[in-house]
Amino acid sequence: QVQLVESGGGLVQAGGSLRLSCAASGRTFSSYSMGWFRQAPGKERAFVAAIWSGGKIYYTDSVKGRFTISRDNAKNTVYLQMNSLKPEDTAVYYCAARLGPIATRIGNEYDYWGQGTQVTVSS
Repeated sequence: QVQLVESGGGLVQAGGSLRLSCAASGRTFSSYSMGWFRQAPGKERAFVAAIWSGGKIYYTDSVKGRFTISRDNAKNTVYLQMNSLKPEDTAVYYCAARLGPIATRIGNEYDYWGQGTQVTVSS
């Protein structure tokens, strides 16, 4: 079992920055690929970024150049640095863990999920 706890959400003005953290329990964090997803009001959950256990990274097009995903295996934590935030980035952000080396853009392929953290970007 892996438990994931997100933190770092909040209210920020457009153009501002936030850093989300996702702390994972367990001793095998380095074996998991990690993803960040978001769900805006009235919309389906959507892929944001993912990082393989070996470090390869994916982003959805709308956040490329603004968001950075990273992981610290010593701290069992994955991060999402979000810069140049836009009102359309407003959503609940979830981290997810997938056992194995390959991260995917498909939420249903992840094994564990956090409870989510709200990010609100005002215009």
